[in-house]
Amino acid sequence: MSSYESEQAIGQLEKIKGGYYYLRIEAEIIDQFERKRHTRLVCHLDNKINFQCGLNHLGDSNFFIIVAGKYLEQLGKKVGSTVSFKIEEDPNPLGVEVPEVLTVLLDQDENLKAVYDKITDGKKRALIFSILKVKDINKQVESITDFLVNEKEKLMKKGQI
Repeated sequence: MSSYESEQAIGQLEKIKGGYYYLRIEAEIIDQFERKRHTRLVCHLDNKINFQCGLNHLGDSNFFIIVAGKYLEQLGKKVGSTVSFKIEEDPNPLGVEVPEVLTVLLDQDENLKAVYDKITDGKKRALIFSILKVKDINKQVESITDFLVNEKEKLMKKGQI
């Protein structure tokens, strides 16, 4: 399976669990995707809004996708409103574009690239999101290097490098 379409009411988690707006996705649906619970998705809401997302555990063996409040506003929806949605596998398994500064640095430094290739996709996304907040390229390079050196130390302690 590479996509799934349905309609459902928008839910909201309890405040103690984050208070996120969400769409519930049954485990049986996710198990049909090739990467199962590790699948990165593109979600389409009411054929008007598209966004990249990941799966979160609901706690009952099922999953949910977080829907940003700004998307609900754009659609004129609120908690309990029905929305049509389609989820499909993100063609980019990382689920985010790799910034040029990171690509260039990894092309130039094989040691950093070796570490980058060993870390999880989640850590890669965390690195990317952290450097996107920094505007100065020199600080981005420094941030990337620091992050990957730190990850290398962790991998070495685990005997993975």
